[in-house]
Parts: sequence; C-alpha cells; structure tokens
Amino acid sequence: AEELLGSLVARGSVVELEARTELGELLFLRGRLEEATRELYRLIDLYNERDRLTASELVAVARAVRILGRDDPQLFKDALKAFDEAVAADPADPEPRVRTAVLFLEKYDSGEARTSLQPVLERNPNHPEALLALARVRRFDGSPEARVLVDRALAVNPNLVSARVFSGQLLLELELFDEAREEAERALQVAPRSLEALSMLAAAQYLADEPEAFAATERKVLDANPRHAELYNVLAEACVQNRLYRAARDFAAQSIRLDPKSWRGWGELGLNQLRLGEMAEGRRSLETAFAGDPYNVWLKNTLDLLDTLDGYRVVPWGRFELVLHPAEADLLAPYVGSLAEEAYDYLAKRYRHEPPTPIRVEVFKEHEDFSVRTVGLAGLGALGVSFGPVIALDSPAARELGGFNWGTTLWHELAHSFTLGVTENQIPRWLTEGLSVFEERGGRTGWGDDVRPEFVQMIADGSLLGLAEFNDGFVRPTFPGQVVLSYFQASLICELIDREWGFDKILQILEGYRQRKDTETIFREVLGLELEAFDAKFSGWLAQRYASALPSFPPRPKEGTREPATGEVIGLGRGPDPAALEAWAKRSPEDFRAQLAWGTALYRDRRYDEAIEYLERAKRVFPEYAAEEGPHHLLARIHREAGRKSDALRELETMTGINEFAYRPLLDLAELYGELDRPAEQAEALERSMYIYPHDVDPHRTLAELYERLERPAAAVTEWRAVAALRPASRAEALYRAAANLARTGDRRGARREVLRALEIAPGYEDAQVLLLDLTESSS
Repeated sequence: AEELLGSLVARGSVVELEARTELGELLFLRGRLEEATRELYRLIDLYNERDRLTASELVAVARAVRILGRDDPQLFKDALKAFDEAVAADPADPEPRVRTAVLFLEKYDSGEARTSLQPVLERNPNHPEALLALARVRRFDGSPEARVLVDRALAVNPNLVSARVFSGQLLLELELFDEAREEAERALQVAPRSLEALSMLAAAQYLADEPEAFAATERKVLDANPRHAELYNVLAEACVQNRLYRAARDFAAQSIRLDPKSWRGWGELGLNQLRLGEMAEGRRSLETAFAGDPYNVWLKNTLDLLDTLDGYRVVPWGRFELVLHPAEADLLAPYVGSLAEEAYDYLAKRYRHEPPTPIRVEVFKEHEDFSVRTVGLAGLGALGVSFGPVIALDSPAARELGGFNWGTTLWHELAHSFTLGVTENQIPRWLTEGLSVFEERGGRTGWGDDVRPEFVQMIADGSLLGLAEFNDGFVRPTFPGQVVLSYFQASLICELIDREWGFDKILQILEGYRQRKDTETIFREVLGLELEAFDAKFSGWLAQRYASALPSFPPRPKEGTREPATGEVIGLGRGPDPAALEAWAKRSPEDFRAQLAWGTALYRDRRYDEAIEYLERAKRVFPEYAAEEGPHHLLARIHREAGRKSDALRELETMTGINEFAYRPLLDLAELYGELDRPAEQAEALERSMYIYPHDVDPHRTLAELYERLERPAAAVTEWRAVAALRPASRAEALYRAAANLARTGDRRGARREVLRALEIAPGYEDAQVLLLDLTESSS
C-alpha cells in the first residue's frame, strides 16, 4: 500500500491529495510519526496553492489537519472548516458530516455530533458509518440505544471493522469478555492487521485474565507499530469501565511513554490519578493534556473543577480527609466524619479488611461539580461514586429535599471501597452495587432501597434479569428506571444469600472474584448451585416475600413493553370518574391499586372516616409501600388531625422505618414523640432527619436541648455548633450553650474557646461573661 500510494504522490496523480492523506495516515499507523507529519504538512501546502478543491479533496485535507492537530491544536478548527467546505461542495456526500461528528465526539461534544449526523440519516437511515457514529454518541449520552444502532450498522455491513470493535467495547462494559473477544476476532477476519481490532482484543484478554494471550496480542500490535499509544489508551478506558483504576493509570502512563503527544493518554493518566487521590500529579497530567488539546470539554471542565476544589476546606478526620465547601464545612464535618468512622468500623469487621487510609471524601455543594468529578460533564443523575481511595458525593444542599439521603449515600459508597478492596477491584458491577445497598440497611433504621410497585410488577411479569445477564440492567438498561430496580434486586440477592447460607458465603464469593473466577464457577463452588437453579430459588423467595402484593399486579402481555407502568400506583385517585374508582375498589378488595386509588380520592375529599377503610386494606395488601403518597402517610395525617396520636405515631414509625427520604414525616414523628414526652425517641427521629437535610436550624436547636435534657453534653455540643454554623440571629447563644456543655464534659479549654467566640459577637452577653469568669478562675 505504501508503495502504491508513494507512486501516486510522486507522479502528481489527479488523486494526489487523497493519496498523500492516505500515505500520511499509513505512516502514522506504522509508527513513523515524523515521516507522516512531513507528508501531511506538504498536503497543506498543496491546499493553499490551489484555488478550487473537490469535496473528496477537502475531506482529505480535513483528515490530514485533524492528525496534525496533535502538534498544533488550532488545526482542529481548520479540519472543521475543511469538512464544512466539503459539505458545501457536495451536500449529498455523507462522509464529511460523519467525520465531523466523530471529531466533535472526540472532544466530548455529543450535541454537535448529533447535529452533524442528522442530515445523513434523514437521507439514508441505513448508512452504516453514520449509524455507528450515532451509536457512539448514544453510548456517550448513556442511552441503551447504542446497542441497537451498532447492530443496525452491522446488519447493513457485517464487515465494518470499526462497528465490530465498538460492539466489543460495549460487551466489555457488560463484563462479557468472551463475547467481546469473539467480536474482535470477527473484525480480524476482515482486517487481520487492524490495530483497532487488535487493541480491543488485548483489552478483552487482559480483563479475562489471559496473560499469555494478552502478551502475544500486545507484541503483535507493537511489532506493527512500536509507537501505537492507542493500544494503552484503549486498555486504560476498558479498565476504567471495569473499576480497575490503578491499572488504568499505569496503562495511560505506558501510552505517553510511547508517544509523549498522546493527549488522550495524558488525559487518561490525569483522570485516573485524580480517581486515586493523587491530586497534584493528576492536575499536572491534565494541564499537559489540555495544553495539547484545548478543545477537549472533559479536560477543561475537570481543570475548572480543580480550581473550584482549591477553594474547598480540607478537614482531617481520623481515617478520612474531608473536602468540604467552606460555607458548609463547620456544619457538615462532624456529621460526615463521625458517620464515615462508624461505617469504616462496621464494614471492616464485616469484610475482615481495612482499606488504606486516609480515604478522601469530597462533598460537592453544586451537583454540576459532582457530575464533572465523575464523568467530566454536568448533568449526571447519580448521588455518589467511589473510586476506592476517593469518594465523591453531593452535599444535601445540592439536591431537592426529599430525594436524597446523604448519610445512606456515604455509607453506600464507603461499602464500595471495601468490596473493591477485598476483591482487588475484580468484583462485578451487580455485586458491588447489591452489597452496597444491602449494607446501607445496617447503618440506620429505614436505610437501603425499599420495594417499588414497579419491582413487584416485574416479579409478576417474570421479567427480572437472571444472574447470567444481570449486568445489562446496570450498564445497558432497556427502560427508564431499570438501573434503580436493578440496584434493589441485587441487594435482595445478597440478602437471600446472607439469610440462607450466611455472610461467610458472601465473603467466599468475593474471594472467588478476587481469584478471577467467573460467576457460574463461583456459585457452583460456594453455594452448590448452577446459575439457573439460583435464579429459580430467588424467584421463589421473591414470590413468597411479596405474596400479599402480587395479586394486585397481574402479568402484562409479553409482547408489550417491559417497562412497568408506574402510573398504576403513583398519582392514583386523581381520575375524573370517582364512581368508577369506587366500583373498582368495592369489587376488588384485595387489589392494592384499587384500595389506594379510592382511599386517596376519599382523603382528598376529606371523607376521612371512609378513607380509613380502604387505606387500611391497601396497607394490609402491600405493607412495604412507604412512599409519601402511600397508605401509611395518609393514615398518619388522618389520625393526627383527629387527635389519635398513638395511631398516627404507629403509621409514621412504620413509614420512616422503610422510607429513607421521609424528611417531613420524620419531623412529624419527632413532634409527636415530643407531645407524648418521649425525649429519647424524639432525639433519635431528629438524628435520622439530619442525614437527609441538616440545613434547617430549628431541628438542630430542638435536638441540642433534648441532648441536654438526656444528659448527653458531648452530643449537645455538636448540635449547638451546628446551630452556630447556620448563623442564626441567636448565634452567640448557640456558642455559649456549646461552651457550657463542653465545660460539663471536662473540656475547659474548648469551652473557653467557644465562649470567647460568643463574646466576640455579643460582648455584653452576661451569661457568657459569667461562664468565662468561672472557667478562668477554675484554670487559676
């Protein structure tokens, strides 16, 4: 090929520009980077000498300057300009639009990529390269459509090597390493020396723990191109997708050793250094990457985030390093630090493992900053993430009240640090997520996901995924909400194993994954069951566990969508035909949906005595349903309004014992405990509310006074300091009360410090003056 292309270039062929681009790309693929660069710069000279170029020649120029962008990033603009000129020269030619989309996606701009592809697919919905490019965009956006689109591309052209490679990458994300290897081998049947396919094959072999095969493929790539940095970039990306952050960092370092201008390699190195808590090193790597590729949105956003983090306060706390917004640090540090220490002790005993410390915990006041920390872009819907030595999560101020429990999120993410550590990061996604949700339930009353009607509907439909395909529900969901339901299902799998076989079996399963065994082998060896037999046992257990609720959710037609109709429960009672609702409820006394629908309608009409009958039936049929629009909460409101405090208390206790987000119901529960003069229970309810939203001053004040009454001065200090951190008008009083309680604990130095802070605010505060005098005299 090199000889033929050289001949076309040498004799000034009519396709000289295209041939020179092909030659430059070929030299680049063979690792002769300096020769490739010289050849491609000559093409730019030809471009500048000619007045008019065809669309094909303009595409060739754009391809050339895109490669040269590694030396001069401003040439990426020239590439876009040339692609645009090619579109203008031949609007029917799809190639410049497809290549433009790929370039935008390389810079993490999926919106512009979609815009470029739209005209191509409108003209030809089956254009394979456009379908592949759109599949890449959909994967970037987190859409399950990526799998469908790449399959469509391969249906049109089964020999499209890049599509085979991309299909394999999707399979690697699902931890289906054998299937990914098969896709790479299909690609290599078409193009045996494809570095793209060989690199993906190497990734599949590495993740499948096939060191000899991996080494052979690695040698084959480097024999073809001793400077092929992309091999290690592909390996680094595959490792990140499988939570192998240290391996990803080390592969990225190999990439830049081969090619110091591999800006992707520098970026992968920096991002993984940050994931491992190597903050200074990560910043330096990212600055190098951004200097070489300043149009990369992920790099820019991450560097901007690091500038933001420079303004955060770092608070050492035992085995943790807390990184908190300065406006929240005084308030959150005691809560985050003490809960993290408690969770560490609990999990270390459970897993017989102690992750290296300090563990860095970053709490982001702005959700967009958290998103950038985790995926480089704003808008991620997750609440927290664990990289092992680094945990990141939203501050309670970053999320809507009632949809986020920061305490259970921190506990969940710290559990990841343990399960990743004990398996050396070899744990499958479904199990690490399932164990984290399962462990939440050991943190506080009500923590851990609770069952949703949609989940019961999936049990009835028989549409829950089995273990062999379970990762699909996390990585490639087929309907909105499947990821959340998969988390809950995974936690129940862990619960069943713990109940039936004991927690030691879970530890043995984790050890099996550390040894790089597959799920089928592990379950056979540890539990004595094939996967299908375990699935059957799990299904039977679910049917028994939710036996009372299942009759309310009859199976739906198989040919319909697999997405459960959440509207069957959520929002019932708002229909325009009350008579139909009443008739449904009366003819279906064991149907949860019917009872809740009519009970809710009666409640809204303030027909409380009638509503109780139907809400009680709904509760009996599906007692685990504890949403705020569920029977427990509605009954609590009815009983409270009627003055039946004990009945209201019972409903609120049940609801908040299931629903981890029930902030207002927890405050109502605390108020009821107060009215019944049960201070210990009142304090416990308020404590739980702090893990949802600690930014209201009144609950802190009430809790501080309760601690004083219960003779718990150390706890009272924390609460009075929280009151002071929220800066109410009575801040001096809060500091004085903190000082008084410190004195009761014997910490006179701390008491003196707090009372002086109170007197700085209110120099004439008589009680504070008296306390200071007492502390001074006692010291003397």
